[in-house]
Amino acid sequence: MIIDTNIIIYSVRPTSVLLHVWMLEQMPFYSVISRVESLGYNRLTSADRFALEAVLSCMSILYPTPETFEKAIRLRQQRRISLGDALIAATALEHHQILATANVEDFAWIQGLTVINPLVQHG
Repeated sequence: MIIDTNIIIYSVRPTSVLLHVWMLEQMPFYSVISRVESLGYNRLTSADRFALEAVLSCMSILYPTPETFEKAIRLRQQRRISLGDALIAATALEHHQILATANVEDFAWIQGLTVINPLVQHG
């Protein structure tokens, strides 16, 4: 399973203990794109940065390959999708992984990609 940036961010909220526990149980992967998106926020507090780094350190990171970029290009040719979302979806497709995201509808159109929303049960 690959976890989307929004789930990473939600997991460090004090009200998201169940989501955080679920993530630790699942031991999902995450894309380096999610690292840039979550830690690159210019108004991130020191406490939030520490919490995000702690969550990210519990997961394995996946880096885009040339094939990932080609898949992302094809996705962006089909429909309007952000570069980050295209790369995260392409990474999930390339590695035959489920994508866990709060934005299921943003990815539902992508053939061959299984998408779940862990917030529905663990939010």
